[in-house]
Amino acid sequence: MTATSLPTRPLGTTGMSITRVGLGSWAIAGPGWHFGWGATDDAESVSAIRHALATGINWIDTAAVYGLGHAEELVGKAVAGLPEAERPYLFTKVGLVWDPADPQAAPRRTMAPASVRREVEDSLRRLKAERIDLYQVHWPDSGESLEYVGDGSGPVSPNATPLEEYWQVMADLKAEGKVRAIGLSNHSPEQLAAAEKIAHVDVIQPPFSALNRSAADEIAWAHAHGTGVIVYSPLQSGLLTGAFSAERVAGLPEEDWRTAHRDFTTGLAANLQVAEALEPVAERHGATVAEVAIAWALAWPGITGAIVGARTPGQVDGWAGAGGIALTPADLEEIAAAITASGAGSGPARP
Repeated sequence: MTATSLPTRPLGTTGMSITRVGLGSWAIAGPGWHFGWGATDDAESVSAIRHALATGINWIDTAAVYGLGHAEELVGKAVAGLPEAERPYLFTKVGLVWDPADPQAAPRRTMAPASVRREVEDSLRRLKAERIDLYQVHWPDSGESLEYVGDGSGPVSPNATPLEEYWQVMADLKAEGKVRAIGLSNHSPEQLAAAEKIAHVDVIQPPFSALNRSAADEIAWAHAHGTGVIVYSPLQSGLLTGAFSAERVAGLPEEDWRTAHRDFTTGLAANLQVAEALEPVAERHGATVAEVAIAWALAWPGITGAIVGARTPGQVDGWAGAGGIALTPADLEEIAAAITASGAGSGPARP
């Protein structure tokens, strides 16, 4: 694995040590599917991936569903040909299946064993990898469509695969050497405890940011069980970069999923209030607002690393230093006060 000067942490008991920030690939997945971010430039996306690696970031998080396989293909293209010692850790996810005849439809949440085994082979092919370093269940199986990003609620079909069954399949893939470690994304503490009885939960991946603190209990569970934690959306899909305004949101392209999400509609004013409160903290640290937002998430006990997206090399430069920022107790109190005053999100306002 690539030597790096960036801060690293052991990822639970997996034997992997990861940089405190990793590159996420949802935003580079392109248009034409239910949760797209609008048009992207594939060449620039590949450049962003390679620039992140050159910066010292040593892991990439992706998922089969991102761009309906396209993000995995771009990651595979970007790392193809790298010597083994320079290859990043590759993390991907399983369990959101799409209909090729209707790519704009919401993907279906399924962890049926045959579907999982088909997906892992497809991901290995797209990533051009012999083994996946971390394979994660994207959402609990419901047998139904995932209609809203960040919302796992909704109906559960009687045909849904029980957690105990699909987690055993994941453990089998690990035993067979298809994957190095297994994880659960968007699962509750109760579901994590049930899975732990079958096979150790190596890693969890919950959403977590100053605007979405609802996964505090899952993070505490992981911290108590020797489970690694990589959080997603620490910038709340761009809202905590310091670059957003009501005018910019109004100008998002229609095909960008964010235009219909509550964070960018009814919750926008409160969210921008928190982002603005990060500016003086960033100035004191000689950092960007994005780096402070990520450092806030990394300050929580138990969190190993944070996934941050980028569509261009310049965007990587805007947050790559987050892992080296140590927020002071006074910083955390100032941010907590702003969160409380804004009314944004729910859950504890500071570590």
